[in-house]
Amino acid sequence: MASDEEVKKGQIVEARARNISHNVRCTECGSQSIEDSQADVAILLRKLIRDEIRAGKSDKEIYKKLEEDFGETVLYAPHFDLQTAALWLSPVIVAGAAAGVWAYQRHRQKTNVHILALNLVRGVPLTPKEKQTMLELLTPPPTPGNKWWWRQ
Repeated sequence: MASDEEVKKGQIVEARARNISHNVRCTECGSQSIEDSQADVAILLRKLIRDEIRAGKSDKEIYKKLEEDFGETVLYAPHFDLQTAALWLSPVIVAGAAAGVWAYQRHRQKTNVHILALNLVRGVPLTPKEKQTMLELLTPPPTPGNKWWWRQ
């Protein structure tokens, strides 16, 4: 019968192996982790991971060995380097561009009405009092506070 210490050690090995297996892509299936796949390669990789853990290797060493043997695509989380910078930064760039377009359209929407009205009035001869009244009417109202994102 196994002692409590051996059982605990086995549970730790199993937990680490499952954690690593969830982060490694099956080379045969491609869309599943080796933990979820029943392909022969996945079964062998799970056994390899458990053997490496029992040999005393750290998680980083195991990931590095898998990456060296099967390439960087075997890991679900690629490293951040010059080649993968576009992959990592594309959501930020797209969100920034969308926010910029939205802000520009909001700005144009608020100013176009006033510019059109001022252009209509330019050619019309007005008295100074009429000009002052038109400028007061056509000047956009000041925004309340600094909540530019809350304006509707």
